[in-house]
Amino acid sequence: MQTRTLGKSGLKVSAIGFGCMGLNFGYGQQNSVDKAAGVALIRAAYERGVTFFDTAEIYGPFTNEEMVGEALAPFRDKVVIATKFGFRIDPATGRQSGIDSSPARIRAAVEGSLKRLKIDTIDLLYQHRVDPETPIEEVAATVKTLIAEGKVKHFGLSEPGAATVRKAHAVQPVTALQNEYSLWTRGPESNGILEACEELGIGFVCYSPLGKGFLTGAMGKDTKLASDDFRAILPRFTPEAMAANQALVDLLARIGARKGATTAQIALAWLMAQKPWIVPIPGTTKLHRLEENLAAADVRLTADDLAEIERTAAAIPVEGERYPPALLATTGR
Repeated sequence: MQTRTLGKSGLKVSAIGFGCMGLNFGYGQQNSVDKAAGVALIRAAYERGVTFFDTAEIYGPFTNEEMVGEALAPFRDKVVIATKFGFRIDPATGRQSGIDSSPARIRAAVEGSLKRLKIDTIDLLYQHRVDPETPIEEVAATVKTLIAEGKVKHFGLSEPGAATVRKAHAVQPVTALQNEYSLWTRGPESNGILEACEELGIGFVCYSPLGKGFLTGAMGKDTKLASDDFRAILPRFTPEAMAANQALVDLLARIGARKGATTAQIALAWLMAQKPWIVPIPGTTKLHRLEENLAAADVRLTADDLAEIERTAAAIPVEGERYPPALLATTGR
């Protein structure tokens, strides 16, 4: 597996990471695996060259970090573990009751994550969502103190606005941003985020690089989502939206047929071709999909391929917002 460096930080990771969320959170019971199977798949990813693993306290909550911690314990010193804080969670019930990045909540989250992950230091700590009630400078200062204490190595932000990034970076250098980015979610190209990363030397980690599964070609207008699959509430996953957005999958399939690659591999290769400091973190519960995703690192898109994708995608309007209004309001702040 090739490696990439997240901006100017010096944090070197595998060119494709592994997003662990979907192993047991978000996509419903039928798309989840038990702890033993999750541990085995995470270790399989490591054996195939992945050194960058992403989790968060809210995933489960808590159980995803426990899975990741157990899986990576044998090779802790050879991997980069990223986790996130930013929500108020009842430790007894797991009930989430809003965004909270107060200094006390950050410290409590970090102590919990360290214990569940079985580590002494968090390699990359993201604020999961910007807290409008806590100034970002205060958040950055708290993480700066945690870095000085040796509990955290690198600071990151997830789904911030460009102005927030600049304010945070002035207090504590930001190593990486984690935002949704894919061929059907291209906001970072126009909202100043990629521009800020370039200017400030910040790496960019793409979550949902396969469009929450849609860009793999395995879903379509006839797909039935379970009520406990969070995609069921997303406007982009209505049958009508999936039918309209099928044109993007068809584009990826055409390019893939020419390159001897799958639609998922073209989607990931396209992302990696945008900037050398971009790292996608696709997730899966299946070994053959993991191997398929990782093989995208060997797919080379030519300038002509990229121009064709750009030209054709520009003529395909994406149908449906990526989140419902309440969730969309927590991004880009």
